[in-house]
Amino acid sequence: MATEHETHNWAGVLKLGVTERNGRSVATSQYHEGALRILRPHYLDASGQVTYTAINPGGAYFGADRYLLDLKVEQGASLLLTTQSATKVYKTPQGPAYQEMTVDLGPGAVFEYVPDQLIVYREGAYKQRTLVTMDPTASLVMSEIITPGWAPDGSSFKYQELRMRTEIRVTGEGGDKRLAVDQLRLKPSELGDIRGVGLMEGHSHTGQLLLADALIDDALYDELAAMVEGSNTLSGITRAGRDAHGVHCVAVRSLANSTADIAQLHQDIINLTRKTWRYQAKLDLRKH
Repeated sequence: MATEHETHNWAGVLKLGVTERNGRSVATSQYHEGALRILRPHYLDASGQVTYTAINPGGAYFGADRYLLDLKVEQGASLLLTTQSATKVYKTPQGPAYQEMTVDLGPGAVFEYVPDQLIVYREGAYKQRTLVTMDPTASLVMSEIITPGWAPDGSSFKYQELRMRTEIRVTGEGGDKRLAVDQLRLKPSELGDIRGVGLMEGHSHTGQLLLADALIDDALYDELAAMVEGSNTLSGITRAGRDAHGVHCVAVRSLANSTADIAQLHQDIINLTRKTWRYQAKLDLRKH
């Protein structure tokens, strides 16, 4: 596990290492402190993939809170990480709430990150930084949905700032190569009517979905593009970054007026990749 983070004063830390044993993925290292926990593991299908649910017993992120998630998926192992409920960011007068996540994927490893939505409320600020380092034979799916919290006057987009940065690097001969960097920055105080033309196009919710896998080809991309076009969202799909060590990346960005519409598109895409790449069952997180 990463040790360079240990000098920080974290409000919550979650470290998890997953290994494949006899056809099943199991946690071989697990550590948490502060305001982060994980629930007991679940196996949602016969693939051997382990599912963990991260929880924040405090119920929200507050000003200057710093959270660390440090994940390692060893060779041949498969991890699905989700959250128990939406992540809420309230007023942050002490400074932005911050989350850092590092992910290390070994040969043939699979990591699917499918959290519930992030809700940023009035006078809240949030920054998130994610670094993924993956073997060329690993597979990555990362989903994010952002919802504006409502203010007492019934309006939305009263938060101060939202910044999210995800970098994907691929290991190989000659060292790591950057595959893609995905960034989102919203600052309503600077943008005025954030839902105007050229920004949110009148929509209230936004979502990002990143896929990285050597198995992404033209046929799959065309199928994903058709799925995006037919969704109940305003979405675009692009080939992200530059291929690195044979790994390809696709990014889907969405606008909508509900969490459910973006979540449905993300789930449809994830279900397609699970079936295409691993003959795996559809995603069913069974939260309700």
